[in-house]
Amino acid sequence: MLLVGNPNVGKSVVFSRLTGVGAMSSNYPGTTVEFLEGEMRLGGARVPVIDVPGTYSLEATCAAEDVACEIVDRGGVVLNVVDATNLERNLALTLQLRQRGLPMVVALNLWDETKHRGISIDHEALSRRLGVPVVPVSAIAGVGIKELVDVLETAAVAEAPEPRAPGDVWCEIGSIISEVQHIEPKRHAWRDLLEEASVRPVSGTVIGAAAIIAAFAFIRFIGESIIGMVMDPLFEGLWMPVVSALSETLGGGGFVHDILVGGYVVVDGVRTLDLVQSFGLLTTGLYVVFGMVLPYVFAFYSVLGLMEDIGYLPRLAILLDSLMHRLGLHGYAVIPLLLGFGCNVPGILATRVLDTRRERFIAATLISIGVPCASLQAMMFGLLAPHGLRYVLLAYGIMAVVWFVLGNVLRLTSKDFLPEIILEIPPYRRPSFTTLWKKLAMRLRGFLLEAVPVVLIGVVAIDLVYMSGAFEAIAGAVEPLMERVFGLPAEAALALVLGFLRKDVAVGLLAPLALAPLQLVKASVLLTLTFPCVATYAVMLRELGWRDTAKATGLMVAVALSAGVVMNLLF
Repeated sequence: MLLVGNPNVGKSVVFSRLTGVGAMSSNYPGTTVEFLEGEMRLGGARVPVIDVPGTYSLEATCAAEDVACEIVDRGGVVLNVVDATNLERNLALTLQLRQRGLPMVVALNLWDETKHRGISIDHEALSRRLGVPVVPVSAIAGVGIKELVDVLETAAVAEAPEPRAPGDVWCEIGSIISEVQHIEPKRHAWRDLLEEASVRPVSGTVIGAAAIIAAFAFIRFIGESIIGMVMDPLFEGLWMPVVSALSETLGGGGFVHDILVGGYVVVDGVRTLDLVQSFGLLTTGLYVVFGMVLPYVFAFYSVLGLMEDIGYLPRLAILLDSLMHRLGLHGYAVIPLLLGFGCNVPGILATRVLDTRRERFIAATLISIGVPCASLQAMMFGLLAPHGLRYVLLAYGIMAVVWFVLGNVLRLTSKDFLPEIILEIPPYRRPSFTTLWKKLAMRLRGFLLEAVPVVLIGVVAIDLVYMSGAFEAIAGAVEPLMERVFGLPAEAALALVLGFLRKDVAVGLLAPLALAPLQLVKASVLLTLTFPCVATYAVMLRELGWRDTAKATGLMVAVALSAGVVMNLLF
């Protein structure tokens, strides 16, 4: 079964309702275009379901629409998801699908919204005109989904109508609309006024700034609350006694002990195990992922999903379009950048929505160099916040300046034509918390599958480096660079090197070094600006190719060295 429709009509919500959580993201062969695959139960059988990339037409104008056309050409039962509040525009694709003569059902989504907007649609008359079943649904509320599944079970091949010229298609759309739809003008509700205010330059900027500040305040509040009220009590009260007992069983030392439990540290004159500094698989390895990073990732993706489903992100893209043009990007690039604050990997994958290779290169480079992921931010907050909020703001301010300067350099060195943004702005919608939870669960599962193995490998690698004595060799080799150029102790070299494996683990290595606050700021910023983690690097190679990845790598080295020198001179 193929879910086909325009962008922003609620296809993903319908897909989630039909298939549940068990969806898989795939790339179409030979492209970077991504789509979702899942399964649903239909007539007692398991039926594959594909969420086809959103398209306005079966005459492709971009890579995503080209993939959509190829998938439709392969055939199958088509579930055409239509925005009932924008029927006239959606019917152009519906009529093109009808020309294919495929088994087809039309889902009139956002049916509840039509009542709020004074729109009345005779769906039975629309079904007669189209010659296929038409089912009103509200996917967010789950209304009409059962009826939709019942109709899909009996979907039959409809006879294809005679081909028409493009002008005739729009004449037919006009005829259909006049017969099946009636609109009664309604006074603007508060939601309509908010929609208008959020895209105007002055009021939209105020609303946008407030939304971003509130989002990051919420992320920090939720993340810190989960750490302080849930994770720390669990690890300190329940897990550490188990680890301490294991430590005694293993004799308090030795190779196996140091790998599993880690080393003892002195805290207030007492020799003890520490969740952050012991660097064992069962101490630091688990605590970094679950105790320090996961709460912030949970909070970030909760906020991002809410902003997506409400319909605010396209408005933010419009507001930031002028600013993003200074960096050589469209306003829509703000979405990959925001995703990068959760994890750089999905952020770089999301650059596929950008039109040109040049835009994808600029966005991916900016994400990998100047956008700290949630786990890295969690570690930075943990190290800098105890010394005062001003050091946290200083680190972010330096990264913002570097990010903006680098974006301008990339724009000036690549003077390709960049047209204005053309982006549909959906109405504000009430989010479905069921859908939000399913999307959050998928993202958290992906994060854990990617993060846990890398962090555990990183902890083992750190232990082996310490045990082998290689640390002293590395520190001695880079000591002149670290002390004279960056103003950091030679011991910080290992953190910069291991940042390639996992940056949050690398920042954790700074904790035992007793660095001054300004040194922590410099080291944290340097770790952010240098090579991204190995997972991000792998994605960059796949998305950009080795030549553009090599260019981005050169920029990373140049930017990190320049920023390190300037910070050392200033501080």
